[in-house]
Amino acid sequence: MRSIRIDTPVRHCGAGFGQTGTTERSLAEGQHLRWLAGVGAPRRVWLWHPWRVGTGSERSLESIGQPDLIRLAELAAQTERRLFTRNPDSAGRYAGRLLCRALCQGAARHYLDGTTGIKDFDVWSFYAQRNDGPFPYRWRATADFGPSRFGRYPHDPPSFRGRRVDFLGRSLPASLTDDPVTVLRVYLSAPRTRTAKELAAKAVVLIDPPGHLGEIIWPVHARPVR
Repeated sequence: MRSIRIDTPVRHCGAGFGQTGTTERSLAEGQHLRWLAGVGAPRRVWLWHPWRVGTGSERSLESIGQPDLIRLAELAAQTERRLFTRNPDSAGRYAGRLLCRALCQGAARHYLDGTTGIKDFDVWSFYAQRNDGPFPYRWRATADFGPSRFGRYPHDPPSFRGRRVDFLGRSLPASLTDDPVTVLRVYLSAPRTRTAKELAAKAVVLIDPPGHLGEIIWPVHARPVR
């Protein structure tokens, strides 16, 4: 956080608009102070960008870095270990069969364009399918990313101190020796299910295995804007 002190006449956008005098305000990272020329003495006007300011904004425009992707991968691994332990005869059958994990949906698109904004994080785990049945497609879990520059979604329960992370999973017709990038691109390029269509409509960024961290596999040939 930066603090800027202004000792010239000012006008504030928002509460107290029209008041002048000395003011001291805290600027969150990314908040902008602009100069406007007018009649008479120069004015300094605060232009607020609520999606960047504070910890309770709808969407964060902070950029997603590799440490953030690692954090998401760790949370997913912890959550799925608990799932496998609780359900050894259903989801637990897929322990050790992970192909890859990916950041998907809006947060993945934000990783590419930097403008979509982050409401929450959607992490998908993809497993090599077994002959005795698919990964439980109804499974869904959540976790708290924790306090960070991304803030928190104001409409989440008060127990969330940071952005919500949603975990989902699918099993795909592949073997453990197959290239995860190829398997996932095949799945997305000819979507036969609602899930595949929804994932293909936005973006997919690998977060696991570590050797593919941050690799954008969908859209093909996409590059992040930095």
